[in-house]
Amino acid sequence: MPVIPRREVLGLLLGGMALSAMPRQVCGRTLDSQHKGDFDFHFTRLQYESGDWNVDERAPSNVLNALIEYTTLRVDPTERVVALADPAMLNAPFCYLAGRRLLRFNHAERDHFKRYVQQGGFVLVDDCNHDIDGLFATSFEAQMAELFGADALQAIADDHPIYRNFFEFDGPPRTSQELNGWGDGLVHEYLKAIVVDGRIGVLYSNKDYGCEWDYDFRNKRFMVTDNTRFAVNIVVYAMTR
Repeated sequence: MPVIPRREVLGLLLGGMALSAMPRQVCGRTLDSQHKGDFDFHFTRLQYESGDWNVDERAPSNVLNALIEYTTLRVDPTERVVALADPAMLNAPFCYLAGRRLLRFNHAERDHFKRYVQQGGFVLVDDCNHDIDGLFATSFEAQMAELFGADALQAIADDHPIYRNFFEFDGPPRTSQELNGWGDGLVHEYLKAIVVDGRIGVLYSNKDYGCEWDYDFRNKRFMVTDNTRFAVNIVVYAMTR
């Protein structure tokens, strides 16, 4: 099968119109349903040696539930946990990394993270402290400066396509952790990103989306608005840019 260049998928609309998931290339390999066991999407959590990689344990199932509910992606319903030091992570179309404590990549983790991002991968990184001066935030941002340069991590504008590619948002949705004064007590008005070749390779949040989504997905029926909708936008962006 020929490689189809990464581009926006047309017809990402609600209400019965199909979400067309196009094959995309990560680290030189075409990722299509034949390579992925007839699934379009896997949720891959990155395990790392330092810190606490396994926070917000129910968030992945909540995100997967949202993708199944709102899109026609063929979603693997089981979270995959892959060590960042394992070369297998280089083949994942989407990765999630979160934590609260000091983050310090070992040599293999540094190499794989940088290669993955530079060669077309997408990593959603969430600071579960919701604390811009906390151990995770300061250590992660220092790691990104070492790997990609001091100015690589930049705020993204509220009119970025990630806020409008499926559901409409005016910017990054606020979380209950922010509104309740958790962590630094601030509402973070923007997300940060590392952009490679015109697309986001690392999307970084101090808003604690992981804890916001860390609940039994069956409890969504009690919510006025499903707070995992922004996760759908993030995945759609990762899979179609």
